Amino acid sequence: MSDTQKVHESPIKPLGDRVVVRPLTDNERGGASPSGIIIPDTAAKEKPEQGVVLAAGPGKWDEDGEKRIPMDVKVGDRIVFSKYSHDEIKIENKEYYIVAETSILGIITS
Repeated sequence: MSDTQKVHESPIKPLGDRVVVRPLTDNERGGASPSGIIIPDTAAKEKPEQGVVLAAGPGKWDEDGEKRIPMDVKVGDRIVFSKYSHDEIKIENKEYYIVAETSILGIITS
């Protein structure tokens, strides 16, 4: 695992069905050329966000409040989530996103 792919410990402990995500860099997302030149997205096309899960909550309770529903994502998963679904948090000049599991569109497997 390269330095850019390492999972770092989260300074935030998420609750319920929330996850703490480190947003991917342009290089990790594929938005830069091999020489490091940033390739801009087209303004007309909105793309979902991508990131790496740093921490995951215990899951939400079922409707009866008797049993926790386990999370489908785990620490280290690279995920795609809805563009405007996250809350941005900055701690010690590092940016983190808090995302509800229902806003996660999928896990990137390649």
